Amino acid sequence: MAVRVSVAKDEPLEKALKRLKKICDNEGMLGKLRHATYYEKPSDQRRKAEKKRLKNIKQAERFRGLAR
Repeated sequence: MAVRVSVAKDEPLEKALKRLKKICDNEGMLGKLRHATYYEKPSDQRRKAEKKRLKNIKQAERFRGLAR
């Protein structure tokens, strides 16, 4: 997965780096890299996914309670 960011002559390097980081975030590159750094057992993956699902449900319920 190659990502290129072209830098204009008078463009500051910080601005180009910011664009690069935004592209990487949108592509989900950092998340993929973090998940690939170590092996996670399938049972642990399911447990983690279930925990995330329950967290999202609780958060949605709290949000609905505030929206009323």
